[in-house]
Amino acid sequence: MAHLVLTVVGDDRPGLVNALAEQIAAHGGNWERSELAELAGAFAGIVLISIPDERVEQITAALEGLDGMLRVTAHGGVADAEAQAGERQLEVTVLGNDRPGIVRDVSAAIAAHALSIDTFRSRTLEAPMAGGTLFEAVVAFRLPVDTDAARVTTALEQLAGEIQVDLTVV
Repeated sequence: MAHLVLTVVGDDRPGLVNALAEQIAAHGGNWERSELAELAGAFAGIVLISIPDERVEQITAALEGLDGMLRVTAHGGVADAEAQAGERQLEVTVLGNDRPGIVRDVSAAIAAHALSIDTFRSRTLEAPMAGGTLFEAVVAFRLPVDTDAARVTTALEQLAGEIQVDLTVV
């Protein structure tokens, strides 16, 4: 079995997920994992599928045929278990007044330790009591077993103080 990571984007409208799912099922593929969202009128996401090796070219061509609805790009991938063998996950929640640069600063602190981000979910929220906008992010990243989590946690806590956000590490 081959694993493909599909990136999808298009103007949001009813039936997009179904159109994608129909093509995957029609070619014997299995939808394993996804992150899909509507953002500012656009529909975008990533989908991990497994498909028989001999059908990779067929599914790729069929997905290109969705271009009028969705632009789909297929990338070769590996199964999650293979990719994460010998690693553990750390999750960080960031919450503070919204301002440009928070994502850059948090991702730079993680990258400085040569760590790979698995998920980065963020949003802005109105803060009626404070009269402004809050930024919230939940970031999950992988740590090799021999990596000292305390060093990464300390660096992130120091950054939180500098950029004035609350940080929770799980």
